[in-house]
Amino acid sequence: MRVFCKETKRLMGVVCNGCGQEIWKGEVEEARRDYVSVDKTWGYFSHKDGESHHFDLCEACYDKWIHAFRIPVEMEQETELL
Repeated sequence: MRVFCKETKRLMGVVCNGCGQEIWKGEVEEARRDYVSVDKTWGYFSHKDGESHHFDLCEACYDKWIHAFRIPVEMEQETELL
């Protein structure tokens, strides 16, 4: 879940929607951890027509989520990281 400042609309931090733990807060690089962010707007042929869903998961919650998949996630090893 992205946390924004009400006055400036600036991103202030990210909280995991799965476990509720803070992923990062403000400009503190030491407190920042990697996470997955999902933004989905549902269209026709769904039961959620016109709804937009947004959520963020820490790495631990992401691992729990994908382990429940019947078909495993495809993975590749990147040789160059930005």
